[in-house]
Amino acid sequence: MTSTLLQMAIIIACGAVWRIFTPLGLNAQQTRQVLTTLVYYLFLPALVLNVLWHADIGIHSIYYTAVGVTCIVVAVLCSWIGGRLLKFEAAQMGAVILAAAFANVTFLGLPVLEQLFGTWARSVAIQMDLFAVAPFLYTAGILLARHFGTDEQVKPKSVLLFLNTPPFWAAFLAVILNLNAVPTPLWLDGVLQKLSAAVVPLMLFSLGLALSWHMVRLKHTPYVLLVVSIKLFLMPFLALALVAHLDLAADYKAAAVMDLAMPSMLMGVVLCDRYHLDSALYAMLVTVTTALSVITLPFWYELL
Repeated sequence: MTSTLLQMAIIIACGAVWRIFTPLGLNAQQTRQVLTTLVYYLFLPALVLNVLWHADIGIHSIYYTAVGVTCIVVAVLCSWIGGRLLKFEAAQMGAVILAAAFANVTFLGLPVLEQLFGTWARSVAIQMDLFAVAPFLYTAGILLARHFGTDEQVKPKSVLLFLNTPPFWAAFLAVILNLNAVPTPLWLDGVLQKLSAAVVPLMLFSLGLALSWHMVRLKHTPYVLLVVSIKLFLMPFLALALVAHLDLAADYKAAAVMDLAMPSMLMGVVLCDRYHLDSALYAMLVTVTTALSVITLPFWYELL
């Protein structure tokens, strides 16, 4: 586990170094936007299609959805109650809820699970993301962001339109091909594998570009403690309790728990910007939870 996290940390650190020195004048924001756009529209759909086309899709896919959604709902409720008790303002409350409830199951979870368990674990990370986390984020998550933030559009778009994205269409196509046992052409399989290989390093490098320490202040301790306790401890503990009652192999249970033990996801900062929540606070929470996951992930792995 230590060796795996060290490899991940080195690639993330490369992104952090780029953020500091900005080679050729390309700042972190510009570079990250280009890389994440490439991943989102090309490399990630190729990975989703490649993995889900060959994945064992069945009742366990429903299990991942149920466990993921249950953990997110509990995290939302706990962070909202905690925020009310600590009297957070609306913009900070929205950022805290998003940071506490939504794990980085793909950008960090996918490479970590693949290194820990093998290539089969990519399917767990992708199904957890596409069948549980992402649909909840793009529906209930957007509604939460709208509630605690502001929406300047006269007629806000339906939250369901956010599901009309390349990764979801790739998943839809892959599931159809999978269930109908359509064989993968050799040439296409080679293309998908080569495109898929770019996902992990680009995701980790982009994560490093996004990390920011300038907002880490003592006055933000209540936000940090609440998010860390929910995101890095409560969610994986709840996931562990839930999978114990499911008819899944031990490795698949462990992979699901580890995926939900990941730090706060990057995508939430987009919602914070869009709905005028506290984006700087959210970025800081992502940075802190990512740094602390170097300690918490080995703990959960050893426990599992």
